[in-house]
Amino acid sequence: MDAMTVEEFGAAVQRLIGKKDLSREETYRLFCEVLQNRQPDLQQGAFLAALVAKGETDEEIAGAWEAIDRLDTVHIDDLPEDLFENSGTGMDAIKTFNVSSAAAVIAASCGVTMARHGARAITSKCGTVDVLEKAGIDVECPAETVARSIRQAGIGIFNGMSAHVHPGALGRILSQIRFGSTLNIAASLANPARPSLGLRGVYNEPMVDRAANVMRQIGYRRAMVVFGRDAESGLGMDEFSVCGPTTVSRFDESSAERYVAYPEDFGISRHPVAEVASLGCREQESIRFYQVLSGNGQHKACEDFACLNAAAILNTAGVCDDMCKGLELARESIGTGAALEKLRQWASHQDAGSGAGLERLLALEQAAAC
Repeated sequence: MDAMTVEEFGAAVQRLIGKKDLSREETYRLFCEVLQNRQPDLQQGAFLAALVAKGETDEEIAGAWEAIDRLDTVHIDDLPEDLFENSGTGMDAIKTFNVSSAAAVIAASCGVTMARHGARAITSKCGTVDVLEKAGIDVECPAETVARSIRQAGIGIFNGMSAHVHPGALGRILSQIRFGSTLNIAASLANPARPSLGLRGVYNEPMVDRAANVMRQIGYRRAMVVFGRDAESGLGMDEFSVCGPTTVSRFDESSAERYVAYPEDFGISRHPVAEVASLGCREQESIRFYQVLSGNGQHKACEDFACLNAAAILNTAGVCDDMCKGLELARESIGTGAALEKLRQWASHQDAGSGAGLERLLALEQAAAC
């Protein structure tokens, strides 16, 4: 593909400023320019900001994903079928406990094979990768080490900001911006394992259907996309909420539906958002993460939060017919110690060979006991 001139690229940015939508092909070409660093930095930043300000269409998100997937993603073969990914886009108003990681561990302990793709904090103070690193997971390891963990432990996470996973430009771009962009959703979908099942949280209600449509376009067979709210403030989170309503868009190979769910639908009393809010500190967040998986009872709201999101995974993966049963399985996983045992297996297998992961997990266990 021929490089665009500065003028051609600038004209496309001007169209976005004028609230004109781009086709998937046009967006793909523009993101190729950005990923290959063929435009001045100011042009690249203006493009990302203008696209967000306009509001991305399904086609534009799919075009961005295609560029990242083709140009800047290491692909892994020979993995189990029916891989599941759960993640959030970030950019949400409410920064919460790292519920997606806790839910993933719980779901993996119930038999779902989790192939995750996350990043360090960009729009928050403490991201998925930051917490898991403190819990003993090697987040800077080669992609094949992650694949080994998925095969042997049933769970692994690819670091979306690592050159082992995205060897070209993605880390460069994400390290230079501190605002949410189209990359929050397009790059998060560029998973080296190409999962076909997913639970994805998004940062606003219009993005619920948009993300579901994109996921169908790029090969997901079954998925649930959610946007949760705090009933009191009305602010949103990219998770299934225990603080208020959650807008859900879900699909499989033959149907699709959209609905609103409430914590009470699953026998959960609403919790104040302060009880699930981020603590903003990696050490404190990792300790709380461990304590929730241990079921020590210190964090009832976060435990309900994790189990509800795990139930959504279990239901979407076909482990159970409804989320109430999924909630029961999730709580049983914590109560029997299966969730913590899965975390230990993960730390053991997603390790480049030094054994440092289990040492970090032991240190976290000791800190959590204090």
